[in-house]
Amino acid sequence: MTEAERKVQVRIRQTGESFPCSPAESLLAGMARLGRRGIPVGCLGGGCGVCKVRLLSGLIHKLGPISRAHVSAQEEQDGYCLACRVAPQCEVELEVAGKLQKPFFKGFACSANQDSTK
Repeated sequence: MTEAERKVQVRIRQTGESFPCSPAESLLAGMARLGRRGIPVGCLGGGCGVCKVRLLSGLIHKLGPISRAHVSAQEEQDGYCLACRVAPQCEVELEVAGKLQKPFFKGFACSANQDSTK
């Protein structure tokens, strides 16, 4: 089995949901490949900071540079990263640092925290 074929579980703490992700793809790409939402999607290149998450357990490796405008060196030490720029090395648990707009539940996107007065 190649690295691209191997899958590990990624769990989002806020929803309790998980999805399989290859160590050869970003956390964000793994989620998007399944058509799920949970981690907010922005520029996909590490420059906007929309997909900022905090690693709670497990190991990740960098796929490219992360903008210090969105993740400071101290935040990185505290487990923060951009989901578009890191891949899992093993099973990981994370929490979305920004607004969790469309958490997924049982494979379906659902609305959360929507203010009907807007």
